[in-house]
Amino acid sequence: MKGYQDILYEVNAPSAIITLNRPDQLNAFTLHTLKEIRHAVESAADDPAVVGIILTGTGRGFSAGLDMAALAAATQNTTDESVVPVALDPEADLPGIFSYFMRIPKPIIAAVNGVAAGGGFILALLSDMRFASADAVLTTVFLKRGLIAEHGSSWLLPRLVGVSKALDLLWMSDKISAAQALDLGLVDRVFAASDLLVEAQQYVTRLSKISAPQAIAATKRMVYDHLGTSYELALHDADRMQTKFVAAPDAKEGAAAFMERRSPQFAPVGEANEEADKR
Repeated sequence: MKGYQDILYEVNAPSAIITLNRPDQLNAFTLHTLKEIRHAVESAADDPAVVGIILTGTGRGFSAGLDMAALAAATQNTTDESVVPVALDPEADLPGIFSYFMRIPKPIIAAVNGVAAGGGFILALLSDMRFASADAVLTTVFLKRGLIAEHGSSWLLPRLVGVSKALDLLWMSDKISAAQALDLGLVDRVFAASDLLVEAQQYVTRLSKISAPQAIAATKRMVYDHLGTSYELALHDADRMQTKFVAAPDAKEGAAAFMERRSPQFAPVGEANEEADKR
């Protein structure tokens, strides 16, 4: 994919910035948009210069979700893959849009700059962290369209905000402000609109200076995997990974950097380090 039509992609190391760029449609997406987002995310995952991935939007919307023309076509039971937002690789993927985010070995931060509704809400929800501008607005909206809690929101949302609050957000589909989302635990940081992207990049920059990328990847994998396992399995898995990482070069470098009072130089994660991607 040489050029993008619906998104902008920029690497400002250590950040990769993916910007939804359909402002006239509040950055609503078609299947083509979803394919471009995935290509950009996977390109960032393969780039050793990238430590973290930031998703944001142009104009006043983060994303209004599925394009309404595409949604109308989908409700007519069409099988046209240009409008139906299914898993892009049914053999390898979990069901639902953006479910693959959990398997990307790098932090994904949603910089929610405006309206996040429906699938746009899912885009933020399935990101690892959510930073929001003070004027951002979020809504699930699914039930208002005669739909259910879609794309894994029934699994992840209660884990973020609690069962009753999740049900309220899903049932009522109320629009909530960034401040309300912060109180609920739905977003992690709120900034002035002018500072949002800068703050997200600064977070990734700080992360790149203090934490080992391979350990970041392994920890992300463990956190998501352990959400669905018993504590016995989780503890055994953590012990296995701990033993593996204690003997790895990054642990030696971390200890040496501490003793020598200098910044550590950890190995990157990307196509140049396939073993890190497997962790």
